[in-house]
Amino acid sequence: MRFVDEAVITVEAGDGGNGVASFRREKFVPFGGPDGGDGGRGGSIYIQADDDTGTLVDYRYTRKFRAERGKNGAGANCAGRGGESVILKVPVGTTIVDSESGDIIGDLIEDGQKVLVAQGGDGGLGNTHFKSSTNRAPRKCTHGTKGEFREIRLELKVLADVGLLGMPNAGKSTFIRAVSAAKPKVADYPFTTMMPNLGVVDADRHRSFVMADIPGLIEGAAEGAGLGIRFLKHLARTRILLHIVDVQPIDGSDPAYNAKAILTELEKFSPTLSKLPVVLVLNKVDQLAAETRDEWCNHILEELQWEGPVFKTSGLTFEGTKDVVYYLMDQIEQQREREVEDPEYAAEIKAFRDQLEAETREQTLAAKEAYREMRRAQRLGGDDFDDEDDDDSDVEVYYVR
Repeated sequence: MRFVDEAVITVEAGDGGNGVASFRREKFVPFGGPDGGDGGRGGSIYIQADDDTGTLVDYRYTRKFRAERGKNGAGANCAGRGGESVILKVPVGTTIVDSESGDIIGDLIEDGQKVLVAQGGDGGLGNTHFKSSTNRAPRKCTHGTKGEFREIRLELKVLADVGLLGMPNAGKSTFIRAVSAAKPKVADYPFTTMMPNLGVVDADRHRSFVMADIPGLIEGAAEGAGLGIRFLKHLARTRILLHIVDVQPIDGSDPAYNAKAILTELEKFSPTLSKLPVVLVLNKVDQLAAETRDEWCNHILEELQWEGPVFKTSGLTFEGTKDVVYYLMDQIEQQREREVEDPEYAAEIKAFRDQLEAETREQTLAAKEAYREMRRAQRLGGDDFDDEDDDDSDVEVYYVR
């Protein structure tokens, strides 16, 4: 399965049909007047959010879309048929950006939401429109106007309330399996998770939120190490970050050092993103002896100088997971209620999210350009690499699972 979260496509709306110059020709009507019909309007291009679409892979190979041209008018005041419009389906959470100006055309966050991205051209006028008392036989008509042409970038960010953050093998996928119906792949080697996974977490009846599990980070991710920062942008729409820390890593590394490294990489990628509320989860506590568990966890917290909310869990045995779910649910509901009741707070949140969106977009594009430069340098240096990985198009981020 391929997961594509960015694509650049060109869209061209249909041109309007031409109007015609025609005159009425009937028996016993020697002075028939003008009867040229108008041209039809060109088809437009829309982009629509669709819950049944989970990736932008359809736009990796087919990148040019053109709507139908309007038909020309005809005699007897017959107008041309309008061109058929084109509707492109994309996943919910897709942002549409004009590649030339960088302006956001639309942000599709609800199923069925539709945005016009290229307007069809108007049909030309037939000579009927130009008759007057002084010009009873006009031979003038007009051509249809050109349809809009645009190059647009589609950016997919998963829609989730909570984003999981942590090192590879910290237990993020196991945790999301424990609290939701999501079933991501789980294994005892790094980078098991190769694409974001979403799970709906039910706290109680009619109380639920969405949690996102993204591929793990390692130190140096901002410079491209591991899976780099390719999926960090998916945290831009979340309300809370859940930092999962393995209390006893299999490689013998220091859990406090690992946690600091993740927070550092997060701030390098986006200072705004690092300002989101973070909940610390000390995971895999079932691997610690009962008599030393509290002492070891307190040692980690002291090393981190952590003063925020913290939980001790085991995704494997479900220990402590319910407490985390209820805490997150309460925090999310409080945020939602405050946004509804306090317009100033809602405006602050919107401004924060707009800044976060812009920052993550800029950082992601910069990282993609740096990646291209690296691949070009490898090509010039004669390094052996897979040509398929060196796609200079703007549709780069995909992985095979």
